[in-house]
Parts: sequence; C-alpha cells; structure tokens
Amino acid sequence: MKSLLLKWNQVSLVKRILVGIIVGIILALSVPQATGISIFGSLFVSALKAVAPLLVLLIVMSAISHHKKGQQTNMKSILVLYGLSTFLAGLIAVIASFIFPVTLSLVKGSEDLTPPDGIVEVLKALLFNVVDNPVNALMTGNYIGILAWAVVLGVVLRNAHDSTKTLLVNFSDAVSHIVKWVIHFAPLGIMGLVFDSITTNGLSSLLDYGKLLLILIGCMLFIALVVNPLIVYLTIRRNPYPLVFSCLKESGITAFFTRSSAANIPINMKLCEKLKLDPDTYAVSIPLGATINMAGAAVTISVLTLATVHTLGIEVDFGTALILSVVSAISAAGASGVAGGSLLLIPLACSLFGIPNEIAIQVVGVGFIIGVLQDSFETALNSSSDVLFTATAEYAKKRKEGKQYAVEA
Repeated sequence: MKSLLLKWNQVSLVKRILVGIIVGIILALSVPQATGISIFGSLFVSALKAVAPLLVLLIVMSAISHHKKGQQTNMKSILVLYGLSTFLAGLIAVIASFIFPVTLSLVKGSEDLTPPDGIVEVLKALLFNVVDNPVNALMTGNYIGILAWAVVLGVVLRNAHDSTKTLLVNFSDAVSHIVKWVIHFAPLGIMGLVFDSITTNGLSSLLDYGKLLLILIGCMLFIALVVNPLIVYLTIRRNPYPLVFSCLKESGITAFFTRSSAANIPINMKLCEKLKLDPDTYAVSIPLGATINMAGAAVTISVLTLATVHTLGIEVDFGTALILSVVSAISAAGASGVAGGSLLLIPLACSLFGIPNEIAIQVVGVGFIIGVLQDSFETALNSSSDVLFTATAEYAKKRKEGKQYAVEA
C-alpha cells in the first residue's frame, strides 16, 4: 500500500487531477444519489481557504523583513501588466458584445441584494479593507487587509534581530509544508467538486443561456490564449505559449474547480516556486493579484451590462462603450471589496446607461444562474494570469540583464 501511494505521488499533480475529474464525472453519472462524495470537494476548498490567509501573512512578512535596501523587485512591472490585461479584457468584451449582440430573459429573485452605488463606494470599501483589524482580516479572508498588515509588519521587522527573522522563516516554511500536504489531496477534492457540480446543477439549466455563455467564455478564452500571450510576447520577445500553457495547466485547472482565487493562492505560490521565480516578488504579487488582477471579472461586467443594454434597446455610441471598458476594469479591480464579487458590480456599470437598479438586479439573477460555468472560467483566467504576469515581469528583467531563463515549469 505504501509503495502504491509513493508511485501515485510521483505522478504529476496535473495528471492526478485529471484522474480526479474523470472519476468525479463517472461517479456523478453512475451514482448521483451518493451525495456524501461531494464532502471531499468542500473539505479541500475549506482547507485551502483556511491555510491561505496565514500563508500570505507569514510569507509576505518574511520576504519583506529580509529585503535588503537597494534590492529590486518587479512589482511596478507586474502592476502595469495586471492593469493592462484587465482593461483589454473589458475592451475585448465590449467589442464582442457589439459584434454578437445578446438579449436576456430577465429573472426575478435577487431583489434583496444591495449592490454598491458607484465607483466611489467600491473604492471606499477597498480602503476600509486595508485598515481592517488583522485578526478579522485573517478570519474573513480579507486579503487586502492581510497584505497591508504583512507589508507594514515586514517593513518594521527589517530592523529586528536575526533570530526573529529566522523564526519568521521557520513559521513560513512550516505553513508552506502544510500547504503541500493539502495540495496532495487536490485530486480527491477536485473529484468531489466535479461530482457536486454535475449532480447539483447539471448542464440542462444552462441551455437557455447558451449564447450568453458562448460570448462570456469565448471572450475569456480569447484573453487567455491570444491577448495575454501577446502581452507576454511584447514584454519578453519569446514564444509565450510554453509559459501560458504551464500556468493554465498548473493553476487554471484547479482554479476552475475551486472557483476561488483565494483558495488558489497556495497553488500559485507552489507554481512560482517551481518556475524558480523570486520569492520576494511572488510573495506579494500572487496574493495581490488574487484581489486586483481581474480580467475575467471585467469580461463578466462588460458582457452582462451590454446584454442588458441590447435587451432594452438602448443606443450606445463608441465613446460610452470605451468608458464602460474603463469602468469595468476599475470595478473588477475593486471586486474583492464587494460581497458577491463581479456580479454585484453589474448594476454600477448599468447605471452608465441610466438602467434602473430594479432591472440591473434581475441581470445579477441571470448571472447567478450561469455562475456554475461563468465563475469557473472567470476564476481560472484571473488566477492563472497572476503567475503568468509575475513570471513575465521577472523574465523581462532577466532579458534586459542578458541572463538565460526557461519559459515553462
């Protein structure tokens, strides 16, 4: 039995996850009444969400406390790449919505939701998350607050005694080791998530929204396979696809099934380590990306807003559509400060066209119906590109310095 487990662990994680997906599909189709299988998925996601806040706090604190003056990181480049990708995602979604206009059958049942009134409220929520109580931030998974405290404590601890810094490293390594244990259970967890998704939602309920889903998923795939690789190529002047496919394979697959950027932080950290990236950089860029690098959210906001516009027969000029691209990008970056994420920011974007909240909230209801696929693709795009752009910025720096580097794990 022990030798069998050793052989199983020697198989690559991606192959093991694919086995988990296949087993999950088979079980969902053959024994759908065995609802206890879905507990494996819930336990896996809960374990990742439990360990991720502590991992981020300790790794960021440790990295910054050991950071030497004059030692450069690539954070500025990474932030530019995050922002550019998110804006282009919103723009592509707007263009696609004009080329392939979609109308909606509006639904009721979301009237109790309270979306933010405007960009100012979104940014205000984001700022209040920065100054959140550290204990509350850890308990609620507020990564903006966790990052803020980790950075401040890390800066202060740069002057601490070496033994204190060593203790931080030891704790950081210990939590990282726990993360590796959790990730070993990914195939079992993914099996449970696939089983739960198929038995609970099925795919028949999504057929009425096929065209809308086609636009949403098509835009996200176009961003992942065309726009992002183009950004990478223009930055590093090398074939981007080995890196793109590594990120989609190692990070995108798990993010697709967990549907949580926060839960995927440990997966992304492990991939960055595998790519031999600078820990001082990815310790900050990965959790930050999980909160502000939201190309998928920008697509969702733009497509569903313009679907509402087409449904109501509102005429839209190019200038207003361009403003929508900017608004969706800014809103997406602030989505972590809003309960309900990207979907609850749709009324904000709808307000650009004078669409009342009563109708916009019905569109949010449509979003929840298609969420089983929309949210999965959105999270996969968002999370995998965190590693993609972190690696791109580092490779661009090495290229300028004339150093050799490989562009895949």
